[in-house]
Amino acid sequence: MKELPMLNRELSWLDYNARVLQEGLKGSLPLLEQLNFMCIFASNLDEFFMVRVAAVKTAVQTGQTGQTNEEWAGMEPRALLEAIHEKVQASYDKLHMHLHGTILPSLVQHGIQFVQEKDWTTKESRYLERLFAERIYPLLTPLRLEDNHFPSTGSLQVHVAFRLEENDSVAIIQVPKNIDRFIILPQYLSLEPDNSANSMVIAAFRVALLEDVILAFGSKLFAGLKISSGLIFKVNRDADFSVDEDRDDDFLTAMEEVLTGRQNSTPVRMVYSGEDQVLIDALRQSLSLDALDLYQADWLIDLGRVDELCNPEFYKAHGFTPDRVLFFQPWKPVQLFEEKGSIFDWIDEHDRFVNLPYESFDVVQRFIEESASDPSVLGIKMTLYRTSGMNSPIVHALAKAARSGKQVVVLLELKARFDEEKNISWATELEQAGAIVTYGVARLKVHAKAALIIRRRQDGSIARYIHLSTGNYNEKTARNYVDFCLFTANPSLCTDIALFFNILTGYSNIQSLSLIALSPFDLKDRIIGFIEREAAQTTPESPGFIIAKLNSLSDPDLIAALYRASAKGVQIKLNVRGVCTLIPGMAGLSENIEVCSVLGRYLEHGRMLYFRNGGSEELYISSADWLQRNMKKRLELLFPVLDKEIKARCKDILNIYFADNTHAYRLKNDGTWMDLSLSRRPEDPLLYAQEKLHKMTKKTVRNLEEKQEILQVRRSKGKSIGQSIP
Repeated sequence: MKELPMLNRELSWLDYNARVLQEGLKGSLPLLEQLNFMCIFASNLDEFFMVRVAAVKTAVQTGQTGQTNEEWAGMEPRALLEAIHEKVQASYDKLHMHLHGTILPSLVQHGIQFVQEKDWTTKESRYLERLFAERIYPLLTPLRLEDNHFPSTGSLQVHVAFRLEENDSVAIIQVPKNIDRFIILPQYLSLEPDNSANSMVIAAFRVALLEDVILAFGSKLFAGLKISSGLIFKVNRDADFSVDEDRDDDFLTAMEEVLTGRQNSTPVRMVYSGEDQVLIDALRQSLSLDALDLYQADWLIDLGRVDELCNPEFYKAHGFTPDRVLFFQPWKPVQLFEEKGSIFDWIDEHDRFVNLPYESFDVVQRFIEESASDPSVLGIKMTLYRTSGMNSPIVHALAKAARSGKQVVVLLELKARFDEEKNISWATELEQAGAIVTYGVARLKVHAKAALIIRRRQDGSIARYIHLSTGNYNEKTARNYVDFCLFTANPSLCTDIALFFNILTGYSNIQSLSLIALSPFDLKDRIIGFIEREAAQTTPESPGFIIAKLNSLSDPDLIAALYRASAKGVQIKLNVRGVCTLIPGMAGLSENIEVCSVLGRYLEHGRMLYFRNGGSEELYISSADWLQRNMKKRLELLFPVLDKEIKARCKDILNIYFADNTHAYRLKNDGTWMDLSLSRRPEDPLLYAQEKLHKMTKKTVRNLEEKQEILQVRRSKGKSIGQSIP
């Protein structure tokens, strides 16, 4: 079999993260929004190393070859590590050049200064020294490196390392997690002439970092010893391991053991800021890392966890009102549903489509909260993958419903990586309230997002309502993630979702689903069937047409199907936010495939598929990306959009992304991405897809409100003259 032309999955992901960074380099964005993109870039890298690179390193250590992973496109693990290092280090260099050359100096003009030790005034230095002695020093624990063994200090923790002149020994100090990392300097301290480069420091909102204070005064911990040098560093540890699902004892206990093990698992990389090679080598050896695992970063080294500095509330909490031009102007989400009405009556009128965050998540929250309070509701069944923090309205509503005697069944996925601890807590609360809680399905993650409400009508009959979505039941991420939701009482769809919940508990036949596809059973085959149908129906006069909006694409079977369809003349447009290992534009194979990636102030998270189907258009929404893990190792849903007006609106949404020329990138056949904002002609009108969708959503809702008002007027007039209204 001829090898399938594909890009390497891990390098494709790094290209995506480079696009995130590129957004942060755009001078058209407000300054603190540029910084926020850099924080996202750095946070993404942390997870990438802890999961993806950890797997590559394991492959190197166990002697696996590039052929053992289809998504590596035949690349050997060691060569892949070298390519990863080159790309990441180059991105770090680009980031810090822009951070120090543009963002930080420009923020000074707006009265915000993030200051390193070299920029502290004399008074500030004395203030910080007192602060260190009184509040920081008592919390610090210096640990000595002995026999090249790194002490157990957890993952993702910032440390300060010192080299002592005595035998060149090394000590490390973990930066405390339970005190503020950002130290707000009193303004009066900066009002003084100084001997530094700035002869007069202007009073401003000045912020010092806790790790810098420890580096500056940490020598006080080593009385009688001389410090040769110091540096700041951070360690990422392996998080690419899962719970043992064959254990016979308590599954919750097994998950808790996973969380404990993750904190002190094998080190994967070290990011550092400093120049002392002796100190760097000592840390590398104690962590059992090699040169490819080290990344040099300028100040700040832990950008992934400084996103607090990009929030206007941080400054206001400290009595400083930042300039509005430093942030995006808010786009207020549209409220879809009137408080006084019943959400069930609203859904009964016709299917409802919600495009988050342009439309408010309140309607989703209302769906669950009203279900919990409505005495006519008999039962609630729901999947939970990721929720918000310890005050989730959704979870509290479910607990309330269970306490009131309703049957509440929650499939809470404990294996949602990095949210396990929170989900364990929610599981306990729901069980104590009387809900039936199941912990996912053995060897599969339940990634589908679905809620089913069973309600008694006034005539005693039973009605069912469902909410299906591409996004999680999390009111916080719903403010920043673009997702698609569908509310419906369609009997066929409701029957499928009822069977889906029975499947989750192990008591239903997979083949009984009619409109909905479910991975890992028939979802991939269904999509391939749709693609092959387009290829079979295509003609030169009426070519087949496919549009897919995805987060990621790397499944070889799906890519092969797209290549075959393209070769037969099907026109294919792919909007892929992140990983894309498909290569477009190859003559005779993928020349009819266009791939774009759209970024912006919101994270593109929704998945939607369109097929022309010879004129009988079909449109689907799905929780699944086109990755092997989603097709083989996760329970995912693909469901149709049946309402004609919603289908037309969704098609418009899909097309708008391909008109973006300000925040869009196009994948070329050499594997590189072209920033369309840089290739745009001066005479071309600017089009930003997310801004266009924001405006379009407001207009769509306004039109719906006008139609509703007209209908109400007609009804009232009909009643007044005794007419019957259909």
